[in-house]
Amino acid sequence: MAISSADEFIRLRNSQQSDEYLRAAHEPASTEVWIDVIEQYPEARIWVAQNKTVPLDILAILAKDPDPKVRFMVAMKRKLTPELLELLARDSDESVRERVARHRRTPRAVLERLANDPWEEVRSVVAERLNSEEG
Repeated sequence: MAISSADEFIRLRNSQQSDEYLRAAHEPASTEVWIDVIEQYPEARIWVAQNKTVPLDILAILAKDPDPKVRFMVAMKRKLTPELLELLARDSDESVRERVARHRRTPRAVLERLANDPWEEVRSVVAERLNSEEG
């Protein structure tokens, strides 16, 4: 099964029935449907990022979202490419950079750059990760 429209996604996401609510989190949709959700329901962008099947091209759009909560959710996605992790590592929001520092697929070069991050928490996570790789 797949989500066939932006309206269907919103209806599923707002449903009080757990099976419908879970469909919004787990079922795929076409790129066009995801773009429609983003454009027609901007408040739902974080829900799009939470969907388990959302494609990388949509995550690339959401990685540049004005809302740091959306970018944070993107940074949590396991399937991120090195390019998206690099983009998010340069984010203005420290919590997004911290998520990138914790991401298991973050390239070493990105971690090494984050080792000089202005936020102590990011530097601490990176130091721990780099030390564990060496040990």
